[in-house]
Amino acid sequence: MPEPRPGPGDGEAARAAESALLTLPNIITLARLCAVPAVVWLVIQRRLDIAFLLFVGAGISDAVDGWLARVRNARSFIGAVLDPVADKALLVSVYVTLAIIGVLPDWLAILVVFRDLLIVGGLLLLALMGLRPAIQPLFISKLNTVAQITLAGVALMLAGFQLEAGWLLAALIAAVTATTIASGLAYVRDAARALPK
Repeated sequence: MPEPRPGPGDGEAARAAESALLTLPNIITLARLCAVPAVVWLVIQRRLDIAFLLFVGAGISDAVDGWLARVRNARSFIGAVLDPVADKALLVSVYVTLAIIGVLPDWLAILVVFRDLLIVGGLLLLALMGLRPAIQPLFISKLNTVAQITLAGVALMLAGFQLEAGWLLAALIAAVTATTIASGLAYVRDAARALPK
């Protein structure tokens, strides 16, 4: 059976896909994703000072690639998928590794990971049922993200530079716990409403 020959538009489609991937915002996002193993290794090696600087750099790159995508009109489907994946991979990795070395409570890392798995699993289940719920970012979810990022950065900074502020760490742990539970329940409520009556 003869192999199908590429049509006249196939080369253009491939070039368009490559150019969509190799935009400057996407390259920055990919670099942030590639930084995740480095952060994990640094935390396990207890070089939390360098891990903190890399974490801050990743946060700055997140703001920069979003700004570039808007200013240069370089938004793409690939970027829209990669950006939250890179952010979530970095955040979850930091929580898990900080829990492993005893900087953060292990139950908090489990709670954070479970909440994300619950949301992703719920969306997959709804998709398998043929439902396509509109994914609306909730205010409590945005608040949770801010709290999680703040706690991760503060925990890295305090442990990395041997600073004393146990009260601040305790307050942020309480804030992350409350907003993680609240946002998880909010997504479960919205998923339940999407189910056919």
